[in-house]
Amino acid sequence: MPAPLTTQLDRDDAVPYFLWDQPMTVAELRDRLESASHLEATRLLGKILREARDPDVWLFTTPQAVQDRWDDLSRHLGRRCGFWEYLLSRWRADGLLRET
Repeated sequence: MPAPLTTQLDRDDAVPYFLWDQPMTVAELRDRLESASHLEATRLLGKILREARDPDVWLFTTPQAVQDRWDDLSRHLGRRCGFWEYLLSRWRADGLLRET
């Protein structure tokens, strides 16, 4: 039986709450983000951006990584796309992100 979903993401064996439809541990998620094909890693990152609470997103990526993959990521974000678009535009305007 898989571990229950949790919001406590500081353990490698925790199963993140936002992966309710595709349970995997934090360690497995990190590994897949690093080693999966570009398409699969982008899909997973899109799921994180769409489903995770905003502060939890940064446990798995960086603002610059989101900016760098934006063209591929945006199609995975659904209603959250506008939120992330706004954040990225503000961070660019404030000089916190470099253009890609």
